[in-house]
Amino acid sequence: MGCVSVPTRRVVVGVWWSALVVGVGGGDGDRCRTVSAVIQRVFKNLAVLDPDGAPDESAQLERDGYAHLRGVFDSNAVAAMRRETETAYETYPAERVRGDKAEFRYEMFNRSAACQAAIAHPTILRVVEPLLGDDCHVIANTAWRNPPEFPGGPWHCDAGPHVPRPAGVPWDDRIPYPVFAVAGHIYLQDCRTADGPTAVVPGSHRSGRLPPYDRLATEEPTYDGRPPLALETDAGDVLLFVSDAWHRGMPAEPGGRGRFFLQVHYARRDIAQRVKLTDDVNHVAPEAAERATTERARTVIGLHAPFFYDG
Repeated sequence: MGCVSVPTRRVVVGVWWSALVVGVGGGDGDRCRTVSAVIQRVFKNLAVLDPDGAPDESAQLERDGYAHLRGVFDSNAVAAMRRETETAYETYPAERVRGDKAEFRYEMFNRSAACQAAIAHPTILRVVEPLLGDDCHVIANTAWRNPPEFPGGPWHCDAGPHVPRPAGVPWDDRIPYPVFAVAGHIYLQDCRTADGPTAVVPGSHRSGRLPPYDRLATEEPTYDGRPPLALETDAGDVLLFVSDAWHRGMPAEPGGRGRFFLQVHYARRDIAQRVKLTDDVNHVAPEAAERATTERARTVIGLHAPFFYDG
């Protein structure tokens, strides 16, 4: 049995013939899970893809909800992205509705050639395409520059869960868990514990539920006995996680710099792009917009307020 390295102390992945077996230690006792397949696009539809046709990181995303791709970009590529991203902060004003909106710049592939090239890097696409289809596209592309005093963010999942499920209803592991969107963090500087790294609860994308908000004030969330992992990264690394996974930015510590990364969300072709606000890019004629006099009348024709991915 051959082994591949995983960026955590708690998970060990092994490849055995055409099945992927994971042994997990996490408080509920060790257990094994076999991932039998992922997906592929067949004409205009989807079909099962044998895992032999996908890299190990794709199976890890389907199984654990995250994957850490190390050293995807060299120092020259990182320097170019960083330079053009810093130019975007200087050139474009803070946008949209968040209270911390100065930390973000949106639609970065429109504003940086280096960032546009980065989000199409073959190393990233070969990992996400077996889960999303080889016609998946970018639905959001935002630069993040958190300050040294970054307070951290709440535990959440992005727009999901896409397959809601009551507690106590297990997922049949013979069925590949459906993935609709994958977030990528392309790191423009090192991110250590003091900088407030991104933390993920492994396997939580399979829960079909939101993080347990009623308990988060007093305890960290776990899923299936697996605690959160704060994922330290180097400049040029890419952290991928399924949008349904419970995750957060950890608070920065004294001496930390905060996070600086390019975020990109890949999604199935069926999911609409959110790079620009629907007020700016839509399929609605001006006279139709004028007739939409209530909020629901606006949303039913595709005019939505900013939310996950574009807010």
